[in-house]
Amino acid sequence: MSSPPVVVAGIDPGSRKTGYAFLEVSERKIIVKKYGVIKTEKFPDIADKILCIHQNLSNILKEFVYVEAALEDIFFQRNIHSAFILGTIRGAIILTLKLHGARVFSYPPAVVKKTVCAYGNAGKEQVLKNIKMLLGLENSTIPIDASDALAVALTHSRTLCFNR
Repeated sequence: MSSPPVVVAGIDPGSRKTGYAFLEVSERKIIVKKYGVIKTEKFPDIADKILCIHQNLSNILKEFVYVEAALEDIFFQRNIHSAFILGTIRGAIILTLKLHGARVFSYPPAVVKKTVCAYGNAGKEQVLKNIKMLLGLENSTIPIDASDALAVALTHSRTLCFNR
């Protein structure tokens, strides 16, 4: 007896652009349901950025009944202020996901890149190229932040399928 499909949300937190992606994962296939970017560049204040991300992500989450969400961990930051802002945004995203009933998982950037590109130091353009190939989106225009979110979702979906 096969397990029912699970929708996996992938989130790439950012202070100016937050990528999101939703994959429907079953034992036999992965279907891309939705992806895009929440832009917060126009908001100078962190509180307004957080509110924008929360409201937009909440509206998107209402479209899905899902149980799994994955985020990319914060990579090493030399600028403590940037790390603080990104950590705050990441916390707000986790809260939004939990408010919508998601189980939340986290993956280091090197693990995501290794899963998608077989190389932990792959660049963003390589991740984009591989994501398009792996998910059958070669003719699609995908923003870099959304491709990172797709990569995080794909990483978690492979973990999910492996654990089944």
